[in-house]
Amino acid sequence: MTVLQVRNLHFAYQDKVVLEDLSFSLPKGRLIGIVGPNGSGKSTLLKLLARQLPLQRGDVEIKGEPLTRFTLKRLARQLAFLPQRPVMAEGIRVEQLVQYGRHPHQGWFNQWSDEDAVQVARARTAMQLDAIWQQQASSLSGGQAQRAWLGMILAQNTDLILLDEPTSALDIGHQAEVMEAVHRIAAEGRTVLIVIHDLGIAARYCDELIALADGRIQAMGPARQVITKELVDRLYQTEVDILPAPGDGAPVIVPRRRPLKPPACTAPKANAHHELVPQDESL
Repeated sequence: MTVLQVRNLHFAYQDKVVLEDLSFSLPKGRLIGIVGPNGSGKSTLLKLLARQLPLQRGDVEIKGEPLTRFTLKRLARQLAFLPQRPVMAEGIRVEQLVQYGRHPHQGWFNQWSDEDAVQVARARTAMQLDAIWQQQASSLSGGQAQRAWLGMILAQNTDLILLDEPTSALDIGHQAEVMEAVHRIAAEGRTVLIVIHDLGIAARYCDELIALADGRIQAMGPARQVITKELVDRLYQTEVDILPAPGDGAPVIVPRRRPLKPPACTAPKANAHHELVPQDESL
């Protein structure tokens, strides 16, 4: 089943083209990473899919229905979006944050329901939030905060989830913690599209990758086939070595050091002033 279909997507900020002629489809129950250098249009793509930016040209369909036909509230029942820097209300507890994920399913005459309670409890367990459930969200560590946000997204109970760099600014331990949680979400049958900078983590956890550069798709397919030395060198204008990790053989990307150039030797200038030292003629 195709959850998301994108055809000939184009977007520009005034005269600067950011995305040009993008086409791809996402199947159900897969974890798909978007990788590429800064400024390649990764975050812009997610904002377009989440209707945070208006479509300019091209077609986007969710389960066969054009994106433009969805109201924002009905879209939130199909698609959950976690931006790079989500805004957290002052004093909110983790419990309240996760419960907010049920807001799209409620209305004036349809307030808190048994189904809401079931989905919140499920998200609490899946994201392992018991120990921090009553804590203020602002007091959490980076990894804990991201798990709380993912709990809210999971409680929203959508088939399509968009995550914009959920591991940025996290140490290696918290990166693994968050990616394990994201992997579990996809394993439950949801489609997750995630922007991620760390190519090694992307190749290890994602089923497939979409590599963007200059606003176009440069490569797309199974994650460990997409990550090649030729592609990484070209996308990031650098030189790397790619080594297999012990155990599972996941690619480990190591940038090569560039040799330092020796300082150039310069001859004294012709008009340079040289101090004359008088010699002792008695010697």
